[in-house]
Amino acid sequence: MTHTEAQVAGVLLAAGGGRRLGGRPKALLTHRGRPLVEHAAESLRAAGCTRVHVVLGAAADAVRERVRLDGCVVVVNPDWERGMGGSLRAGLDSLAGTGARAALVCLVDQPGIGERALARVLASCEDETSLASAAYEGRRGHPVLLGAAHWAGVAATATGDRGARGYLTAHEEEIRLVECGDVARPYDIDTVDDLARLE
Repeated sequence: MTHTEAQVAGVLLAAGGGRRLGGRPKALLTHRGRPLVEHAAESLRAAGCTRVHVVLGAAADAVRERVRLDGCVVVVNPDWERGMGGSLRAGLDSLAGTGARAALVCLVDQPGIGERALARVLASCEDETSLASAAYEGRRGHPVLLGAAHWAGVAATATGDRGARGYLTAHEEEIRLVECGDVARPYDIDTVDDLARLE
């Protein structure tokens, strides 16, 4: 691991309330015998993130009680109902003063994206100006690597459920696409039908 890679923090967005899942918080859905949030946090660590910040929202107290997030920094987004944008801002804000040069952002409801894809995108980090994204057959997806030089710009445009999308679209030419279709499946757990994808 290079010095720069050691300064990439994992930011796990796990605040969603699972509106289309009948109000079941996504962080607490079970995958391979463990809550999704625990599974995702461990994948970030295994990929090389020595610092992992987990943004909680829906049922944050229940998640803290039931889930082992040892060594993780837990950030609670009180405005989680307004969408992912606020959770992304909260996660990036929580990195202030940590020395992190980049953030590897992943979503709790994509269990098909694991350690190998995360590590591949992490490895594309060169410095604070890095901007990279996993790609699946050439289409941009998650995880996304945001160098610290981009955090203010991302935070300024992250509203509602948009997250970093607006910023990334505006900076399309700067993004390094890292093909991950051979090691990950980028499906979301959004609806009751999607629950069948959990193992």
